[in-house]
Amino acid sequence: MNIGEIARRAGVSRSTVSYALSGKRPVASSTRRRVQDVIDELGYRPNATARALKEGRTRTIGLVIPPAGNRLTHMQLDFVASVVDAAARVDLDVLLSPSGEDHDRSFERLVSEGRVDGVILMEIRLEDPRVGRLQAAGVPFVGIGHTAGDQGMSWIDVDYAGLVRHCVRHLADLGHRRVALITRSAELVAAGYGPARRAGEGFAAAVAERGLDGIEVPCGDDARSGQECVEALLRGHSGLTAVTTINEAALPGIQRALADAGLAVPYDFSITGVAARTWAEDFRPPLTAADVPALEMGEKAVALLMQRITAPDAPPRHILLTPPISLRSSTAAART
Repeated sequence: MNIGEIARRAGVSRSTVSYALSGKRPVASSTRRRVQDVIDELGYRPNATARALKEGRTRTIGLVIPPAGNRLTHMQLDFVASVVDAAARVDLDVLLSPSGEDHDRSFERLVSEGRVDGVILMEIRLEDPRVGRLQAAGVPFVGIGHTAGDQGMSWIDVDYAGLVRHCVRHLADLGHRRVALITRSAELVAAGYGPARRAGEGFAAAVAERGLDGIEVPCGDDARSGQECVEALLRGHSGLTAVTTINEAALPGIQRALADAGLAVPYDFSITGVAARTWAEDFRPPLTAADVPALEMGEKAVALLMQRITAPDAPPRHILLTPPISLRSSTAAART
């Protein structure tokens, strides 16, 4: 079935059918209904490949995700889901491509073989060679996260430095004097992972501002690492009464370690942090936290990318989100 057959059955020209489908030119409502009736009767669907070739576009965007061997956190999965949903609403497909470790060739194919119209980068580092590679190739792209100097890129990110600073201030206001930041893995921190580095900066600033005793510790992205991290903190830092964290995947282990130590949250020990709402609400008791709007970020990233694709010479845009801290039940006044 093709446009010619639809035109014949509807009694109109091929160009009229084309305009009715694309909306590029006005078509009388009665004519549009007649064309649509024939399309519905025949079950016609435009050929996406042919349309893409005619437009000079693939109708596909790339989403560069962490290495496939790593377990994605709930927040990362929300990013992926929201990007896929937002792309579908504007008739785009999404090609997932891992990056890092042994996946450099996958990223290079995405960039050099014209498979996509644009790219969304996740897990950006302060100095990220992928940004320079995309710019050199002239591929439109957007970051969920940003580099140290922005490098002329469009991005959307969460203000990890500001949010962690607010979390520490909240704990200080409750009388906590010795607090810890449980951040991401040592490998990510050493590699310059943006959220971890910025969270550390915010933590250090708040600790100095309030005159607190602060300890920053790396932690793997899993429950067992969270448990081991808190066990080590309790052994090595007497008087520790609170932690803040950006490592949502470690939260179940943090909860288990405190329970094993006989510490009740929040009466004996307070916890706060930056996490996806699901993790915060599933914590027991529910976690006082800045809820990362992962779904909103994915949608905005697709919108930014469409702007880069359609207007590549437009100035880059930056969106820095500062979600409010939701006061739940995991923080309380420090015990004297």
